[in-house]
Amino acid sequence: MDENSRDGFEYQEGAQAQDCEDTDGRQSGSAGIHETLLEMAAGIVFFALLCQVSIVWFVADKPGYSIGLWLGALTALFVLYHMWRTLDRALDEEESAPRVIQKNSILRYVMIVLMLGVVMLTRFGNPLSVFLGLMGLKVSAYLQPFTHKLFDGITHNSKDRRR
Repeated sequence: MDENSRDGFEYQEGAQAQDCEDTDGRQSGSAGIHETLLEMAAGIVFFALLCQVSIVWFVADKPGYSIGLWLGALTALFVLYHMWRTLDRALDEEESAPRVIQKNSILRYVMIVLMLGVVMLTRFGNPLSVFLGLMGLKVSAYLQPFTHKLFDGITHNSKDRRR
Protein backbone atom coordinates (compact mmCIF):
# COMPACT_ATOMS: atom_id res chain seq x y z
CA MET A 1 0.00 0.00 0.00
CA ASP A 2 1.50 3.35 -0.95
CA GLU A 3 1.14 6.66 0.85
CA ASN A 4 -1.83 7.76 -1.27
CA SER A 5 -4.05 4.76 -0.52
CA ARG A 6 -5.65 3.92 2.78
CA ASP A 7 -8.88 2.22 3.77
CA GLY A 8 -9.28 0.75 0.26
CA PHE A 9 -9.48 4.18 -1.43
CA GLU A 10 -7.03 5.83 -3.78
CA TYR A 11 -6.35 9.37 -2.56
CA GLN A 12 -4.71 12.08 -4.59
CA GLU A 13 -3.18 15.17 -3.07
CA GLY A 14 -5.75 17.96 -3.09
CA ALA A 15 -8.49 15.75 -4.55
CA GLN A 16 -11.99 16.16 -3.22
CA ALA A 17 -14.14 13.22 -2.12
CA GLN A 18 -16.19 13.30 -5.32
CA ASP A 19 -13.07 12.85 -7.42
CA CYS A 20 -11.73 9.77 -5.60
CA GLU A 21 -12.13 6.27 -6.90
CA ASP A 22 -12.03 3.25 -4.63
CA THR A 23 -9.67 0.43 -5.53
CA ASP A 24 -12.17 -1.52 -7.62
CA GLY A 25 -12.76 1.46 -9.93
CA ARG A 26 -16.15 2.66 -8.68
CA GLN A 27 -16.67 6.29 -7.84
CA SER A 28 -17.00 7.17 -4.19
CA GLY A 29 -18.27 10.45 -2.80
CA SER A 30 -21.67 11.95 -3.50
CA ALA A 31 -22.78 9.24 -5.95
CA GLY A 32 -21.98 6.59 -3.32
CA ILE A 33 -23.97 8.51 -0.72
CA HIS A 34 -27.05 8.68 -2.95
CA GLU A 35 -26.66 4.97 -3.64
CA THR A 36 -26.50 4.21 0.08
CA LEU A 37 -29.54 6.40 0.71
CA LEU A 38 -31.49 4.46 -1.92
CA GLU A 39 -30.35 1.10 -0.50
CA MET A 40 -31.40 2.08 3.01
CA ALA A 41 -34.76 3.36 1.77
CA ALA A 42 -35.29 0.03 0.02
CA GLY A 43 -34.46 -1.72 3.30
CA ILE A 44 -37.11 0.32 5.15
CA VAL A 45 -39.76 -0.49 2.53
CA PHE A 46 -38.74 -4.17 2.47
CA PHE A 47 -38.99 -4.40 6.28
CA ALA A 48 -42.41 -2.70 6.26
CA LEU A 49 -43.66 -5.07 3.55
CA LEU A 50 -42.36 -8.05 5.51
CA CYS A 51 -44.11 -6.84 8.69
CA GLN A 52 -47.29 -6.10 6.75
CA VAL A 53 -47.47 -9.53 5.16
CA SER A 54 -46.41 -11.58 8.17
CA ILE A 55 -47.90 -9.88 11.24
CA VAL A 56 -51.19 -8.40 9.98
CA TRP A 57 -52.85 -11.82 10.22
CA PHE A 58 -52.28 -12.01 13.98
CA VAL A 59 -53.72 -8.64 15.09
CA ALA A 60 -57.32 -7.82 15.81
CA ASP A 61 -57.26 -4.25 14.42
CA LYS A 62 -55.87 -4.92 10.95
CA PRO A 63 -56.52 -1.41 9.52
CA GLY A 64 -55.05 0.27 12.60
CA TYR A 65 -51.97 -1.94 12.43
CA SER A 66 -51.46 -1.28 8.73
CA ILE A 67 -51.97 2.48 9.01
CA GLY A 68 -49.58 2.68 11.95
CA LEU A 69 -46.95 0.54 10.26
CA TRP A 70 -46.91 2.64 7.09
CA LEU A 71 -46.98 5.92 9.04
CA GLY A 72 -43.93 4.65 10.89
CA ALA A 73 -42.23 3.55 7.67
CA LEU A 74 -42.90 6.92 6.02
CA THR A 75 -41.55 8.67 9.10
CA ALA A 76 -38.45 6.44 8.97
CA LEU A 77 -37.94 7.41 5.31
CA PHE A 78 -38.22 11.09 6.23
CA VAL A 79 -35.78 10.64 9.13
CA LEU A 80 -33.34 8.86 6.81
CA TYR A 81 -33.49 11.71 4.29
CA HIS A 82 -33.22 14.34 7.00
CA MET A 83 -30.21 12.57 8.51
CA TRP A 84 -28.51 12.50 5.11
CA ARG A 85 -29.21 16.22 4.49
CA THR A 86 -27.97 17.13 7.98
CA LEU A 87 -24.70 15.25 7.54
CA ASP A 88 -24.24 16.69 4.05
CA ARG A 89 -24.70 20.25 5.36
CA ALA A 90 -22.57 19.62 8.44
CA LEU A 91 -19.67 18.41 6.31
CA ASP A 92 -19.81 21.68 4.39
CA GLU A 93 -19.72 23.74 7.61
CA GLU A 94 -16.74 22.35 9.50
CA GLU A 95 -16.79 25.05 12.20
CA SER A 96 -20.42 24.60 13.24
CA ALA A 97 -20.82 20.89 12.34
CA PRO A 98 -21.35 19.57 15.89
CA ARG A 99 -23.99 22.23 16.59
CA VAL A 100 -25.80 21.58 13.27
CA ILE A 101 -25.83 17.82 13.86
CA GLN A 102 -27.03 18.17 17.45
CA LYS A 103 -29.79 20.66 16.57
CA ASN A 104 -31.13 18.51 13.73
CA SER A 105 -30.89 15.33 15.79
CA ILE A 106 -33.10 16.91 18.45
CA LEU A 107 -35.48 18.07 15.71
CA ARG A 108 -35.80 14.48 14.44
CA TYR A 109 -36.53 13.14 17.93
CA VAL A 110 -39.17 15.81 18.49
CA MET A 111 -40.79 14.92 15.16
CA ILE A 112 -40.88 11.22 16.10
CA VAL A 113 -42.39 11.98 19.51
CA LEU A 114 -44.99 14.26 17.88
CA MET A 115 -45.87 11.52 15.37
CA LEU A 116 -46.35 8.98 18.14
CA GLY A 117 -48.29 11.50 20.24
CA VAL A 118 -50.67 12.37 17.41
CA VAL A 119 -51.29 8.69 16.67
CA MET A 120 -51.97 7.99 20.36
CA LEU A 121 -54.31 10.95 20.81
CA THR A 122 -56.27 10.55 17.59
CA ARG A 123 -56.19 6.74 17.64
CA PHE A 124 -55.50 6.90 13.92
CA GLY A 125 -53.40 3.79 13.72
CA ASN A 126 -51.66 1.65 16.30
CA PRO A 127 -48.77 3.39 18.13
CA LEU A 128 -46.89 0.11 18.52
CA SER A 129 -47.02 -0.51 14.80
CA VAL A 130 -45.82 3.08 14.22
CA PHE A 131 -42.84 2.21 16.41
CA LEU A 132 -42.36 -1.02 14.43
CA GLY A 133 -42.32 0.97 11.19
CA LEU A 134 -39.78 3.38 12.69
CA MET A 135 -37.56 0.44 13.59
CA GLY A 136 -37.32 -0.18 9.85
CA LEU A 137 -34.61 2.49 9.87
CA LYS A 138 -32.53 0.40 12.27
CA VAL A 139 -33.17 -2.81 10.36
CA SER A 140 -32.28 -1.16 7.05
CA ALA A 141 -28.95 -0.05 8.52
CA TYR A 142 -28.16 -3.69 9.31
CA LEU A 143 -29.50 -4.87 5.93
CA GLN A 144 -27.59 -2.24 3.93
CA PRO A 145 -24.61 -4.51 3.09
CA PHE A 146 -27.05 -7.09 1.71
CA THR A 147 -29.15 -4.55 -0.20
CA HIS A 148 -25.90 -3.10 -1.56
CA LYS A 149 -24.92 -6.52 -2.95
CA LEU A 150 -28.43 -6.96 -4.35
CA PHE A 151 -28.47 -3.52 -6.01
CA ASP A 152 -24.90 -3.98 -7.22
CA GLY A 153 -25.86 -7.29 -8.85
CA ILE A 154 -28.94 -5.76 -10.47
CA THR A 155 -27.11 -2.72 -11.82
CA HIS A 156 -24.18 -4.78 -13.11
CA ASN A 157 -26.56 -7.22 -14.82
CA SER A 158 -28.56 -4.41 -16.44
CA LYS A 159 -25.35 -2.74 -17.68
CA ASP A 160 -24.18 -6.05 -19.15
CA ARG A 161 -27.50 -6.50 -20.98
CA ARG A 162 -27.26 -3.04 -22.56
CA ARG A 163 -23.90 -3.83 -24.17
